[in-house]
Amino acid sequence: MIEITHIESLIEKHDTPVTANSKGDKRNIFVLLVLYTLQGVPLGLSLAIPIIIQNMHRSSFKEQAKFSLAVWPFSLKLLWAPLVDSLFIRKLGRRKSWLIPVQYFLGIFFFITGFHINEWLDDGSKVNINALTSVFFILNFLAATQDIIVDGWALTMLKRRNISYASMCNGAGQAFGIFLGYILPILLLSESFWNKWWRTTSIPGGVITLQGYFYFWGIIYIVITTLVAIFKHEKDYLSELDAVDLSIAKTYMLLFSIMKLPSIKMFAIILLTIKMSFCSVDAAFKLKLIDSGITKDEIAAIDLLFIPLNISLPFFITTFTSKEKPLKNYFNTIPYRLLFGVVLATIVYFTPYFLDRTGSLLITYKVFLVLMYSLQQLTVSIMTLTAMTFYASISDPKIGGTNMTLLTTISNLGNVWSKTGALWLIEFLTLKRCSNDPRKLCSTSNNQKEICSLSGGTCEVYIDGFYIETIICTIYGIIWFFIFRKIINNLQSKHVKEWHVEIKIK
Repeated sequence: MIEITHIESLIEKHDTPVTANSKGDKRNIFVLLVLYTLQGVPLGLSLAIPIIIQNMHRSSFKEQAKFSLAVWPFSLKLLWAPLVDSLFIRKLGRRKSWLIPVQYFLGIFFFITGFHINEWLDDGSKVNINALTSVFFILNFLAATQDIIVDGWALTMLKRRNISYASMCNGAGQAFGIFLGYILPILLLSESFWNKWWRTTSIPGGVITLQGYFYFWGIIYIVITTLVAIFKHEKDYLSELDAVDLSIAKTYMLLFSIMKLPSIKMFAIILLTIKMSFCSVDAAFKLKLIDSGITKDEIAAIDLLFIPLNISLPFFITTFTSKEKPLKNYFNTIPYRLLFGVVLATIVYFTPYFLDRTGSLLITYKVFLVLMYSLQQLTVSIMTLTAMTFYASISDPKIGGTNMTLLTTISNLGNVWSKTGALWLIEFLTLKRCSNDPRKLCSTSNNQKEICSLSGGTCEVYIDGFYIETIICTIYGIIWFFIFRKIINNLQSKHVKEWHVEIKIK
């Protein structure tokens, strides 16, 4: 018989905050940074592909919404997380039993994707969005599984006092991986970037091919996985916390028991609803900039400026959040993120006007764009890192993969469903009419677009759904902020035992 009770005796109780000290954990921190970097590469490539597609002027927001489904595995990983926690080869290690084959599969799929990527991006006169979505769904499925493994391993690899470094490794490693998968290939592939800034004579193409870049990462995954398999030994975690041998069924039962905790239920509501406040800008800001005349190279250059801060910020935030209450910091950042979102939408609106200008006015616009975007990304990073710190502080090391995955999955689900919905809704809210007859709408069906074209007109936007959606999301975010203020303060003050359950076998 299985009895589920709240953990009390197994919880470390500290009356005063424990100060993190990396001494003795530096090698482990390095390993975690490398593994989280590998996790960020597929995510980065999933960001690069929409930019590349949009730059070709061949995709609608509906197609972009379809491709956004490729990152959904990070929101569904909870379904198989208990398998990762309960099935393993003891001699190899609980985490290495999964990490080694998963990362080898990632390397193999990078080779497969590289072989076909040019064909999918230029399938006759259009992009093969279905093939791209499918293959990136598989890549992100494998990366999401790796995330379960590494999140769980971090809780046992690091000393308990250094658990806050798990979020630092996650944030910095993923940021660097996203840079390697998103910004770097866009710049290296860009013919105009290299011809304008680095070459004395114009040469077709960039310095790499997208196909070669996928092959390169296939090799990197296989090499690093082999090194981890040989040289990184996993602790035989057989302490009191691991005394109960969890089968698949028991792990799923424990997961369901955690999900029924009042604290988890309320926290899930918060994570599932908060991202609606920012989804319009998060999903469409860069795409709207491209539509307004900013090139993909310029967008990559803007992101490149922010990469050093994105990578270094986790190191500073970790020190900050190890002493303060992370959930409170998370909540206090929301108003600033709402404000900068409105500012970015306003910048998009005026972008065509400023791009037609020259001299100091254009330079002032670009500086202001970079500054506001950097501040908005700063709020995103702070919210992400403080949330991850809170997840690590309340997760049970015994089922670290499942416990951390539950929290990150709920957060990711709130993120991706709101972004996918935002892209679909922008298309729905955007109204177009024929240029030579304002009475003719051409936003409801392809037939109306053809009729407009046959009459010698073009479909022109007269109501842009992006701005309507941004206003709706911002108002929603302000209301949300005041509703959940006391609830978040209450959750932050709860003892860690209120977030844990334990399985005992009678």
